[in-house]
Amino acid sequence: MTVTPKDIQDAADLIHDEILRTPLVYSPLFSRRFGGEIHLKMENLQKTGSFKIRGAAHKLLKRSGEIGPLGVVAASAGNHAQGVALAARGAGVPAVIVMPEWASISKQEATSAYGGEVILHGESVEESLRKALELSEEGRTFIHPFDDPDIIAGQGTIAREILDELPETDAIIVPIGGGGLISGIAVGAKAIRPDVRIIGVETANCPSGHASLRKGERVRVSAGTSIADGISVKQVGEANFEIIRKLVDSIVLVDEEAIASAILTLLESKKILAEGAGAVPLAALMSGAVGMTPGSRTVLVISGGNVDSPLLGRIITKGLVKNGRIMRVQVQISDTPGALARVLSLIAEAKANVMHIDHHRHARNLPLYTTAVDLELETRGEPHIREIQKTLSDAGYEITIECRI
Repeated sequence: MTVTPKDIQDAADLIHDEILRTPLVYSPLFSRRFGGEIHLKMENLQKTGSFKIRGAAHKLLKRSGEIGPLGVVAASAGNHAQGVALAARGAGVPAVIVMPEWASISKQEATSAYGGEVILHGESVEESLRKALELSEEGRTFIHPFDDPDIIAGQGTIAREILDELPETDAIIVPIGGGGLISGIAVGAKAIRPDVRIIGVETANCPSGHASLRKGERVRVSAGTSIADGISVKQVGEANFEIIRKLVDSIVLVDEEAIASAILTLLESKKILAEGAGAVPLAALMSGAVGMTPGSRTVLVISGGNVDSPLLGRIITKGLVKNGRIMRVQVQISDTPGALARVLSLIAEAKANVMHIDHHRHARNLPLYTTAVDLELETRGEPHIREIQKTLSDAGYEITIECRI
């Protein structure tokens, strides 16, 4: 299964009216920070909040005469589900989406709202996939999330949009899950600008593409829990890997703290809501996994923005801790009236904001008439944390800094 530049051009023509041409936004802030021109390809603003609609719409439109009598079926825990549901509605065919039983309620509801019939089945996406394949035997066309040339060509339309607006692009940094996005972008970009660097980014908790590229063949890896769940795919696709091996220049890994920090940075500095998978290109720059050549022009593909609301709060907190914006400190004080007020006065003088207080009068190893107070403080960053620590220590308090939540 090969994908050609012509396939991508044909896909762009076919899905033109079904998708949004998402903006390519120059970031002066990130450009100054990293020493080169940084542009953001905003696929988080795409229909359904993700690039996935491109491949799904292309598949349905290109194969409209081959769709099974009962419509289409797909398996997904999130973005692919929504993309297929909306694309099927646009094509006027029914869609059944099999989601694992743990799929978030918000993503189930979004998929249903786009017209998909949601079936909950299985404890993993793999089990959902097997169920979807069973349903395809009843007369439904199965739509794979990434290992399909039509899907790859649809995702590759992003590359054409990038290079139409920024022909002199030197590098494109792309999230990798199953490989549909990066393989399409690699084919599309290299055909227009052969010397453009295509750099993939994975979570270190699921390094399937990285491990495969190092070994020279597809390998299956174990996957840990990740806030970049959209790219936690244990094995890249067969068609995808053939393209990755030939056209992708490198694949780097980022850890969970770096991803959380990138989500927070995009939200605070650019007012961009990106899901974990969408933030990994910035995480690669912030962590140093990818370096910038001075003056070069780099595009970060912000692939999606679908974050569950309960998870977002936890991600922001983790990012604040990583960036030194939250400090957790335990202070031992005398268990007498006014002791806590004196500590809080010192913290106020240091211009920190108290977010939470917890007393421990009966903690083990505490001296008699002493209490331990846990404080969670909002700070301006690491220098401010050191300033607060010095203020408390100079005042004679015994403190313990906890850097992580």
